[in-house]
Formats: sequence, structure tokens, C-alpha cells
Amino acid sequence: MKHVFSSLVFFGITYCAVAQDNANDLLVAGIHDAQTFTGDYLTPATEGIAYGINSGWFNNAKAPHRFAFEISIIGNTTFISDAKKKFEMNISDYENIRFPDNSPSRTVASALGHNDPDVTVIATYEDPIFGSQEVELTLPTGIGSENVNIIPSAFLQASFSPFKGTQVKARYFPKVNSGDVKVGLYGFGLQQEFTTFIPKVLPIAVSGLVAYTHLDAGYDFTDSNLVEGENQRIDTDVNTLLFQLIVGTRLKIINVYGGLGYISGKSTSDILGTYVVTNGILFSEAITDPFSVKQDISGLRGTLGANLKLGFFGLNADYNIGEFNSASVGINFSF
Repeated sequence: MKHVFSSLVFFGITYCAVAQDNANDLLVAGIHDAQTFTGDYLTPATEGIAYGINSGWFNNAKAPHRFAFEISIIGNTTFISDAKKKFEMNISDYENIRFPDNSPSRTVASALGHNDPDVTVIATYEDPIFGSQEVELTLPTGIGSENVNIIPSAFLQASFSPFKGTQVKARYFPKVNSGDVKVGLYGFGLQQEFTTFIPKVLPIAVSGLVAYTHLDAGYDFTDSNLVEGENQRIDTDVNTLLFQLIVGTRLKIINVYGGLGYISGKSTSDILGTYVVTNGILFSEAITDPFSVKQDISGLRGTLGANLKLGFFGLNADYNIGEFNSASVGINFSF
């Protein structure tokens, strides 16, 4: 599963970390336990994705002139804090899993972290002949095993000003199919400068932004030692809304801007395909499309940035502080 979520976190663009671990091995303990673990394991990664794909929506508080058109190439880096690399695995949340030393809980790696040394659990299952049986499983580690501490992303963005003070925006990353990984992104936004409706007494602009972003990704993964089957894959959809208030200077060449935003969204990861859970010779059970993991995402975010404009060429950089901190750089061409 580490390979799966590494691919999703990096949008299949930068690289895919090589891994052997697969959280679907936990299906031997039952769908409930596999779903519980996968949800906790995945949550920090989907949060990081949600914050990352909402960066770079604006590069100024002031609106361009009417009928202005701007194309931007935006690169973003989301930083992974130590707190997001792990989670507390409470055995009371599971039906058929325990730690070898019978401890009630233990801190284990999320999809963004790394278990060093490996962490194992004992899974109990029912054999139709021999009754209750146990098997020891190694929990999946995360992208931290590759010393990865960031989630990079990139977008192509365009904006058009049909009315005074109004910008209609769209961002896009084309659907990419690289090996077993597929990923795509699109979004739409509307930014309105409120200070266009009042006399310009001070060189200050105030704007509001509402933006929607959608990411969908998938990964077809190979069978593990315990879980054989067909068409095994994970499909993930992330849908978010960003509400942002922006305040900045209104100067000709260099401007600074800041803002306070609220991100709200949902993610769904569907574990699809047929899984033949086996252990030994006699025990075998086929499971089709075993479960989905759904997550609500929300949080505040503060932004501080600067914009340099030289004729039709512009450059901006900003830093976001929130549940996940991030830095963005944009190259902008205005017409």
C-alpha cells in the first residue's frame, strides 16, 4: 500500500516510491479491521493532498483591467510535519488484531511516515476446519522510508477578467497514465476585488476568492503473498472548496499580499477488485470490492506572499500556514 499512496501523494508526476508492503494483507483479519487501519493510515496523506491542490489560486489582491488574460505555471511544495507521519493504533478499535506483546496501543507509521524497526501485529481468522487461527503480519510503512518530507505538485492556471474587478479562473493538470498510475486534476475559481466599488483613497486592495478543485487518481497494484486476486486497484477522488479573503497593496511593480482562507472537502478511496484471502492450504475466501474509505477535510489557512510584475511578465511567491504548511511559486504571463 505504501507504493499506492506514494503514487497518489506525488500525483504520479514526480516519482513513485518502490515498496513491498501492502495494507490489504490485513484483509485476512476481516474487512472491518482492514478498513479501520487503512482509514487511519491514509488520512494524513489525503489531508496533505487537499492542502497542496489548494495552493497558488491567487497571486495578488488587486484585479487586472477588464478583459485581461493571464496564464500561470504554478509549482507547490507541501511540507510534511513529524505529527503527520504517524498515528496511534488503538487495539480497542479492532476486532481481530492485537500486538504481539498485547499492548493496548502503539504509534505506527502513516502513509507519510516510516516504521523503523518494522511493526508487526497478530491477526486472528476462522479456518473452516481448524477453527480460530493466528498469523503474524508486518504493518506497511510509508514514504518516510525514502526520506521524503514534502508533497510536490504543479498546475497550469488561467484567468480572465470579464468585468471590472472580477477574475474567472481555471486550473488543470492533464490526466496522466504512467504504468499502473493514473492521475488528473482540474479546478475553477472566482475572485472579486471589493475595493473596485469604492474610491481609491489608499493603495490597498481587498478581494474574496471561492475556488473548487477536483483530483482523481488510481493505481493498479500486484498481488501480495497473502492476498491474491484480479483487477486489484485503488481509486481516489478528492473534492475541495476554498474560501479566501485577500488583502494586498496596489502598486505598479511590486506588491505584497496576505490572506485568511478556509478549506473544506471530502475524499473517497475505493479498494476495488477481487481478493482471495489465503493462509496455508485449506483456508481461502474471495472478497470483491471490499471497502471504501471516506474522509472529511477542513481547516484554516493563512497566506503571505509577494508579486513582481515587469510588463507582461510576472513572478510571485507565497507561503501558507495551516494543518500542512506549503510554499508556492508562480510564473505569470499577462495580456
